[in-house]
Amino acid sequence: MQIVKYLKQYRIPFSGLAAGQHNFEFEIDDKFFDCYEHSLVKKGKLTANVELQKQENMLVVHFDIKGTIQLTCDICLSDFDSPQAFNERTLVKFTEEDWENSTEEVLVLSTKDYELDIANLLYEFINVRVPYYTKCTEQGVNISCDPEMLAKISREEPENESEEEEKKMDPRWDILKSIKNN
Repeated sequence: MQIVKYLKQYRIPFSGLAAGQHNFEFEIDDKFFDCYEHSLVKKGKLTANVELQKQENMLVVHFDIKGTIQLTCDICLSDFDSPQAFNERTLVKFTEEDWENSTEEVLVLSTKDYELDIANLLYEFINVRVPYYTKCTEQGVNISCDPEMLAKISREEPENESEEEEKKMDPRWDILKSIKNN
């Protein structure tokens, strides 16, 4: 229940707004990401400036999101802050019918709805920005991988593990190998 209460602050009550442009600002922090169990981002500090253009039968919503998210380097496993700055746009259409076919860019609401919940939109916009492969030197600013961890990773391992395994193998298998080779 606490999650629902926290996410209520990411709702825009548009029913009482006059036609035209309206601006809103939302802070996104660790508590926001805690509300989503499977979020790729667990920590971050971002600001979402939302410009809502209200028209007679639709809303045009522009998002300007800036800040940092915490990522984990896939090479050295260090946590680092990755700067983010991006823009998104969503169209909100209204219909009398029960309509469940929203798309990525068009969100469909009932004419009876009076507020727009942008929490899930913000969550998706931010999580889509997480790269498949994270590296301190690529997504971070003026940082490099942890030298201690890189030293541990680069320690020499046996050159050919399969040769070592063959030496340790039971000699009775050699007889079966000779049958196989015939």
